Amino acid sequence: MSPHAHAPIIRLADYTPPAYLVETVSLTFKLAPNATRVLSRIRFVPNPASSGAFFLNGENMRLISAAIDGVAVAPEITAQGLTCPVPAGAFTWEAEVEIDPQSNTALNGLYMSNGMFCSQCEAEGFRQITYYPDRPDVMAVFDVRVEGTLPVLLSNGNLTDSGKTEAGVNWAQWHDPWPKPSYLFALVAGDLVAVSDAFTTKSGRDVALNIYVRSGDAQSCAYAMEVLKRSMRWDEETYGREYDLDIFNIVAVDDFNMGAMENKGLNIFNSRAVLASPDTATDVEYARIETIIAHEYFHNWTGNRITCRDWFQLSLKEGLTVFRDRQFTGDMRSVSVKRIEDAIALRAGQFKEDSGPLSHPVRPESFVEINNFYTDTIYRKGAEVIGMLKRLVGDANYAKALDHYFDANDGKAATIEDWLSAFEAVTGRDLSQFKRWYEQAGTPRLSVAESWDDGTFTLHFEQSLPQPAGQEPAKPMVLPIAVGLIGPHGNEVLPTQILEMTEAKQSFTFTDLAARPVASILRGFSAPLILEQESNSAKQAFLLQHDTDPFNKWEAGQALARASLRARASGGNDDSERAYLAALGDVLRDQNLDPAFRGLMLALPSEDELAQAIADAGSAPDPAVLHQAKAGLRAAIAAQHGPLLVDIYQQNQITGPYSPAADDASKRALTNAALALIALNDTGVIAENQYANASNMTDQLGALSALLRAGLGQQQLAAFEQQWQHDPLVMNKWFSLQAQFAAPEKAANVAQALVKHQGFTASNPNNLRAVLGALSANHAGFHYDDGASYAFLADWLIRTDKINPQIAARLSGGFAQWRRYDAARQALMTAQLERMGTQPGLSRNLGEMIARMLG
Repeated sequence: MSPHAHAPIIRLADYTPPAYLVETVSLTFKLAPNATRVLSRIRFVPNPASSGAFFLNGENMRLISAAIDGVAVAPEITAQGLTCPVPAGAFTWEAEVEIDPQSNTALNGLYMSNGMFCSQCEAEGFRQITYYPDRPDVMAVFDVRVEGTLPVLLSNGNLTDSGKTEAGVNWAQWHDPWPKPSYLFALVAGDLVAVSDAFTTKSGRDVALNIYVRSGDAQSCAYAMEVLKRSMRWDEETYGREYDLDIFNIVAVDDFNMGAMENKGLNIFNSRAVLASPDTATDVEYARIETIIAHEYFHNWTGNRITCRDWFQLSLKEGLTVFRDRQFTGDMRSVSVKRIEDAIALRAGQFKEDSGPLSHPVRPESFVEINNFYTDTIYRKGAEVIGMLKRLVGDANYAKALDHYFDANDGKAATIEDWLSAFEAVTGRDLSQFKRWYEQAGTPRLSVAESWDDGTFTLHFEQSLPQPAGQEPAKPMVLPIAVGLIGPHGNEVLPTQILEMTEAKQSFTFTDLAARPVASILRGFSAPLILEQESNSAKQAFLLQHDTDPFNKWEAGQALARASLRARASGGNDDSERAYLAALGDVLRDQNLDPAFRGLMLALPSEDELAQAIADAGSAPDPAVLHQAKAGLRAAIAAQHGPLLVDIYQQNQITGPYSPAADDASKRALTNAALALIALNDTGVIAENQYANASNMTDQLGALSALLRAGLGQQQLAAFEQQWQHDPLVMNKWFSLQAQFAAPEKAANVAQALVKHQGFTASNPNNLRAVLGALSANHAGFHYDDGASYAFLADWLIRTDKINPQIAARLSGGFAQWRRYDAARQALMTAQLERMGTQPGLSRNLGEMIARMLG
């Protein structure tokens, strides 16, 4: 058992307001790699809404001096912070501390990345910079002075002055006029160059835009800058939100635990979420940059101007901002394709999370380490909850409620209750039942039965939410179920309607129908649930051919594919495969469909998804059998539709220079999906030709992936390494492909070789994700029956935990579903979890994850 299994638990029910509030903060940083001095001057006032002792969080620093109202004091210091007697009224706290950024490998607080100073303060990193009440409900205006030898010195807000001291030290003074919590503080200092532009807001204010990168990366920032300007305009036009500072800065950092961080006016990004050129970035990465740039910019209002009162409310900012970036991406590209991609990601990550020991509500009730709750449930399910609310109240009321929310909570630290009350105020609805989406963990299941009686068609729904043993049964949720009815000849007899289900069992009747229709249920994936309905291959093939809802059209294909794969895995025969292959051909031939949509139709359900479905049915999945079943079905598609796939590949070739625009990216998505199957038929001839002649990374990587999937491509793999060994971001693709596509029996050995490669750095989060994360995603390889991959991952989690506990905890999820497998694999995985749990000095991050998995 982990030594942290009984670590202090933080509970939502125990929330108390801060005893002291902060009016202003003045900070001076005297930068030095191993001995940075931080001088703070903070004006505190007692909080009339609370009482308690004066306490400042602080970790991993040396206090040099402290004073209150100019009088030196000697605080009582612990590993978590300090306490000190204080005056009864307002007072000024002054302190000087010393910290060591160079030794900060956890990349939390102030640290160094290849000679650059960088901060990361969400969720609780500021307490490693100076003593402060490091909680999101303490908001203050910050003035920051940065001194150092590096030429670029950045912090939040507007630059008010800069210069050089007589001793030749550079300095810059920053003022952020908007009160913010400490987690939004940011500082960057480095030898950087700026790619600059400007934006004029709808009220006519000019905003200077800068993307700071290392020398040599400036040519890879054009797309990020374009997306930033589109995001700013979209937020004005769609949400009425205008930017509120004179400067908006972005910095690209090589060593960063997350994708990016929304610090007020100074967004810090993982380099891979900023830098892109046709030669080095794929269409998927361009789309990811578009999403992340927009997401972090949208946080300016949904996260910064309105922040969360405590970390239990994390989805208040993250779920809402994910929903906003989804809307943006859909408007920029394809709403229907984006919806399908979001559903795929939700099922792969969040549904999996809900089905195991890491399940938790959108608003958790407790935690040990808050960094462990930056999860798919908070982000993706949180966004789904926003989407359901919008469907229930309608577009107009949603817009009014958002305006009300912004007006009522601007400059405040808000709660889920504040969010819902804005909708109640505008619509007059009682949302107390809807609030259960924030309170109850798990993925709802919705079963449906049909009845037909002389022109009357009825849908009988029953909802359930499985709960762990010993817990009270879950209460019924509010479910917006989007339904359309299709006539027997393929004509839509009832367009999409939202059925609002509020009871455990509820029926909906449709009358005056000429013939029994086929129901298209949960259109647009209108609620994040598992739909259970009696069906057959003929019905699914009918929906695949005739459904006018893109999501349900795709879903019908996935249902047929799942049935085919289950039949192959069980060794039985099933007519679903014949129906699937025939209907798939019809869809692929339909040139009226978005090419990206047709590309998605060629993607089969993941082995992990199939494993979960088998486990839900009460059996232990065999990863090797599922791997073989999927390979067999892919081969069957390639065999039956070989000429069609080649036609599609040829008809969608793009002439002219590369563009990441949606239309071209959509065609490349289809051609590369087709190529992966063509390579099974022609022993890689077309893929080898595409690789040799590729003019962009999308086509180069698409060809290499197709070859590796087919068990080919070793010559191209070596050529790729030779070509890109100088570019760490591209080399991560090389690492990831090999771990992802390694044969099951070789996966552990492949990963072991990759971590010994000269381009792999054990302290770099991107490298770790590229190998360890990709290995965990190789379902058959990770779960190969000798347990070698389990041991390899555990070895590296132990090693990484001593360097970067956040990354170790996030990469530990490969073990979370150990209970779904056979006894032998369970024993192998629990042995590794127990080995990790007994390591001396185990972090709170990894310790909590292990305790939850084993608990």
